[in-house]
Amino acid sequence: MSEQSVSTTVTILSACPYLRVRRAAEAVEFYVKAFGGTETFRLTEPEGRIGHAEVKIGAAILMLADEHPELGIRGPESLGGTTSAVHLQVDNVDALVERATQAGATLLRPPSDEFYGERSAKMRDPFGHEWMFSQTIEEVSPEEMQRRFTALFQES
Repeated sequence: MSEQSVSTTVTILSACPYLRVRRAAEAVEFYVKAFGGTETFRLTEPEGRIGHAEVKIGAAILMLADEHPELGIRGPESLGGTTSAVHLQVDNVDALVERATQAGATLLRPPSDEFYGERSAKMRDPFGHEWMFSQTIEEVSPEEMQRRFTALFQES
């Protein structure tokens, strides 16, 4: 067997969340309504399951598919919760919370001004995924952020 030179230089072009959900068609509708997204692509199996869909939200692409338990692909509803969240940096957290709530999301943490210079909130979509929204309200240096973070533990 001959040795070949393998390049170790890699350029990451983008990172996209890929959500696994029950009821992917409903999820696409929710993400369009709640986040002002645009569906850009969908592959549907003959029996109706979505094998792959893409929704553009701002400059980002959200990928999703229906559960495929036979392939080990399950969403939060099947697993009893999620282990991650999708973060959206926005210009108006309160307005997005209102829109997402009206579309059917559940508020987990209401909008509040945080020590790290962001107004932020957390929600759960009807398919079990958590979403974090942040709006910059103050530029905070890493040193000041650490000072404020440490102070939180001293107040307890």
